[in-house]
Amino acid sequence: MLTLVTGTTGQVGSRFVPRLLRQAQAGDQVRILVRDGSKASGLAELGAQVVIGDLRDDDALGKALAGVDAVVNIAAAFRGVSDEEAWAVNHDAALELGRASVASGVRRFVQVSTVVVYGTGRGRPLTEEDPTVPGGLMWGAYAESKAQAERALLSLENLDVRVGRLAFVYGEGDPHLAQSMMWAGDWAATQRLQMVHHADAAQGLLRLLHAPGAEGRVYNIADDTPVTAVDLHQLNRIDLPPALYDRTDPDPWLCITSTARIRRELGYRPLYPSVWTALDAGAL
Repeated sequence: MLTLVTGTTGQVGSRFVPRLLRQAQAGDQVRILVRDGSKASGLAELGAQVVIGDLRDDDALGKALAGVDAVVNIAAAFRGVSDEEAWAVNHDAALELGRASVASGVRRFVQVSTVVVYGTGRGRPLTEEDPTVPGGLMWGAYAESKAQAERALLSLENLDVRVGRLAFVYGEGDPHLAQSMMWAGDWAATQRLQMVHHADAAQGLLRLLHAPGAEGRVYNIADDTPVTAVDLHQLNRIDLPPALYDRTDPDPWLCITSTARIRRELGYRPLYPSVWTALDAGAL
């Protein structure tokens, strides 16, 4: 099987591709599409085929998709980009990639999404059956553009699309854990963030890629134990501000998800059930 992966120079993709290569069976190949070839040298040394080009370039897409059996679309634009750029990458380019995949005879398409698409909490862990109602100030158009991309891709004919919604990804040197303090410093003490270690994000995506009978399905990929604002301060070795305990959590179930479906249907079990487990294992 030849698998094309996009977004391989980002935090998720750069950690996913080496795992995909290590787990490859005889005859399996991995191809990556990157804009800057110098950033792909490490993955090329591991055995990835490299195509230089932009996701929004038709010629580059044609070269990247030639002979491909499956696509894993990790490419995303969110923090620090304009709303226009978020829509262009997260929705428009993703849909064009899906359409080009159909035209090229690709059989399977894994769309990497985010639990942020759910929007407000529901007073319980969010399930894949809950409607997506993205909104709020975090990362501008990111959530809505990803939600619309999911819907558009799942509606394509002649393409087996699966969607993985990732919780807040961390681990293996990823700066996201430290960056969480951009928000957690202003949270209530009990306010929670659900996370997923890169090893488990990769595990979930690999299960989506290879599982039979998962076409048209959406899966939450997360750990078992959301961390609180107090945890985040402690993990980042930051003194707890007294005001933390005077604030009220406006939405205690925001982005807190159930992983029952991926456990039941695909056999997923997090290697790192909590960020504290990863800390003990030296996997941060």
